[in-house]
Formats: sequence, structure tokens, C-alpha cells
Amino acid sequence: MIVLFLSACMLEHRPCKVRFAGQIQGTYYEITYFDQKGRSFQEEIDSLLKMIDYSVSLWDKNSVISRVNRNDTAVNLDEIFIELFRMSDDISEKTDGCFDITVGPMVNAWGFGFTGRKKVDKKVIDSLLPLVSHHNISVKDNKIIKSDPAIQIDFNAIAQGYSVDLIARLLETKGIRNYLIDIGGEVFARGEKPDGNDWVVGIESPAINKDDERSLIAKISVRNMAVATSGSYRKYFEEDGIRYSHTIDPKTGYPVRHSLLSVTVLASDCATADAYATAFMVMGMEKSLDFIEQNKDLLNAYFIYSDRDGSYNTYGTTGIQEVISEWD
Repeated sequence: MIVLFLSACMLEHRPCKVRFAGQIQGTYYEITYFDQKGRSFQEEIDSLLKMIDYSVSLWDKNSVISRVNRNDTAVNLDEIFIELFRMSDDISEKTDGCFDITVGPMVNAWGFGFTGRKKVDKKVIDSLLPLVSHHNISVKDNKIIKSDPAIQIDFNAIAQGYSVDLIARLLETKGIRNYLIDIGGEVFARGEKPDGNDWVVGIESPAINKDDERSLIAKISVRNMAVATSGSYRKYFEEDGIRYSHTIDPKTGYPVRHSLLSVTVLASDCATADAYATAFMVMGMEKSLDFIEQNKDLLNAYFIYSDRDGSYNTYGTTGIQEVISEWD
């Protein structure tokens, strides 16, 4: 049936819709594009995603990043690692450290990384804080230079968005100009559908509990734009009646505690959207809006925040108001 469908597309000289999905990086990916020849690039994309995992996956003990974190002097950095490092360092500078890839030891201590949760107190925080600063690491001659060997690097807040961008680059080399790439909710949309309509991306409603059924609150019409969301209502733990978010403030070492429930960021590339979504969850809404005001040409965002009575409200910056609407 697929062969007949693709043949019909080509005979009628109209672009064929190609769609496939899979599992990677502990989540799903789904890719849709239109191609005159109906070609499938899933095998090449799967190989690319494995290359990214080999470079920056903390779950692979033999990955480049795992070896860097073990201070393996024999490991050389690859192009993927170096590009991610430079992008991350730039965003850390621009956000005054609210985004920081050296926050790994804190993430692990709170139980949101690849190790078990510790009993965290001020003593633990004070011992780990000196390890957390992008100023403590640099790249030289394809090696990571650390001010302290205990420093750990974690690209999780940018790697999925970056993976989306690399797939987009691959599709571009194949002559594909209309596509939608989604990795775990980090999305890049290029061009349009054959009927001339924009691609549509949904924004999830806040959940009271992490296992609540997912529902959508809004939808964004996008083309040639990346969309990434970070939220505090799916990844958390509760202890002594207090809910601790998985978003760790690199400056304090503690999970963030403010009224911001989620932030969706629009940017020209997905790595940027992904990283700033995390940074804004650390900053909180007021500081994030000030930052966006100073970077109008770079970012737009949609915030979901809670009121004192427990209900939630939304706010979108000017650029996002033009493309967003309530979910039907």
C-alpha cells in the first residue's frame, strides 16, 4: 500500500507525505515531511541520533561526555560536543549563569540525574556550589580543561533541541524544504504544508500531578521556527509536604520555587529555544520578560503561571500572540 501510494504521488507530480517515528534519548521522535520522490531518510536519521548519543549522552558509559566526566585523558572531543559546548557557554554568558551545563552535580544530588537522590542539606549544597560555573571549564586542543576534576557536564537542557537542528540540517541537504521535526516535544517547523497552511504545535496544560492525563491548552502556528517547552509539573518529587522541581537554579543549588509553571520559547533554531526555556524557568517570569524585551529579535515566549488561589494564567509576548490560539 505504501509503494502504491508513493507511486501515485510521483505520477501525479505532487509531493508525497513521509512520516516515521522512533525512540531515542529516553524519549520519542516523530518526523513528517513532503518529498516529490517519497524518500525515507529514517535510517540516516537514526544513525545521526546515535552519533549524538555517543557524544553527549550521560546514559552511555562510553560516550564522550561520560568519559570527560570521568576525567579520561585519552578522550578527544568531537564536533558535536564542541559545538554544543560553545553554544552553551554563549547562552550561559547571556543569561548570567541561569543556564549552565556544569549544574550536573546538583541535578544528581537532588535525584534528577543518573544517580540516586541524596539527603540534601546546606552542607551538601555548599560543597557542590563551587563546582557549578561555566567559567570553570574551557575547551583547548579538543580537550576539556576543568578547574576542578570533580566538575561534571550535563547537556540535557539543550541536547534534544540541538538534535532537532542536526536533523533539520540533514533534511536540508536532501532538498527537503517542508518538514516538522519533534523530539520529546522540542520542535522545528520548516516551510508549510502542501495546502499552504502553517504547521501546528500544541502546548500542554499544567498538570496537578505528574501522572495526570495530558491535555493541551493552546496551539501555535509556525513556519521556519523552533518551539521548545520547559515545565515544573511533570518532573518533581515531594518530601515533607514540599514539592521539589527538577529545574535547579545554578546560583543557589536549590530547585526553583516560584509561580512559573511552564514556558514555551520560539526561536530561529531549536537548541536556542530549548536552552532558553530552561533558563527562563530558572529566572522566573519577571526577569524572563525583561530579558526578552532586550532580545526582541531573538526570542518570544508563552508563560503559564499560577495565582495565589492555585488557578493558573497565561501570558504571551508580542511575537507569540500573533501565532497562538486556544486549543479547540
